[in-house]
Amino acid sequence: MVNRRLGYIIRDQEPLLMTAGETVEAACKAMREKRVGSVLVVDDREQLVGIFTGRDAVKVLAKGANAGAVTLEKAMTPHPVSIRPEDKAIDALRAMSDGGFRHIPVVERGRIVGVISRADFKGTEIDRLDEEEALAERIW
Repeated sequence: MVNRRLGYIIRDQEPLLMTAGETVEAACKAMREKRVGSVLVVDDREQLVGIFTGRDAVKVLAKGANAGAVTLEKAMTPHPVSIRPEDKAIDALRAMSDGGFRHIPVVERGRIVGVISRADFKGTEIDRLDEEEALAERIW
């Protein structure tokens, strides 16, 4: 299972896409309705320009901002790391661990095909990453 391809994990997935001009409030409502942890922010050609997650929502609210007035453009993480559907699950886990984030858009030739989150992984994949990190700590 450690060598699963991301395309297999995201099959039949319909990621939540919104434009940068939509509000944090609208994004949070859509995330709750679809039961997802992220919004992929796109331009008018549906090209990825950012990602908005629950962590971003917390940052907005912690500042006391009005979620109905703040746009995704102001709250999103611009130009997120992305990964390809033919990449392996362990590669996505490594990228998440290295970057300190929990969601990665899956993009194929500029077209968004899904989003992977840490919750999508099996125990064996997480165990392998833990082993790699432990080994790296011993080496350094």
